[in-house]
Amino acid sequence: MAQQPHSHDAAQGEEHIHIVSPKIYLAILLALLVLTATTVGVSYIDMGILNPVVALAIACIKMMLVVLFFMHVKYSPKLTKLTVISGIFIFLGLISMTLADYISRAWGSW
Repeated sequence: MAQQPHSHDAAQGEEHIHIVSPKIYLAILLALLVLTATTVGVSYIDMGILNPVVALAIACIKMMLVVLFFMHVKYSPKLTKLTVISGIFIFLGLISMTLADYISRAWGSW
């Protein structure tokens, strides 16, 4: 005689799949296009030392939109979100070590 699975056993094995509507994808696409045009527009404005800061800020916003919506991290489990966040911190650590090396060099002494 075969046993019937309990209802809570069947529910534990199922994964919840979130379906994103095409309207969300179109809204994100339009936001990315607007941010790209903003980046191009800002590049023609002379803000001195703030030009790279503004360009990188816009790039970070675009990166967050792509990661959250196109890579479905917004609807993923907490472990996936933790993995993405830890990857960002590792990247920031590597960049800071690279910049620390670059700044500490004796430029002009050669």
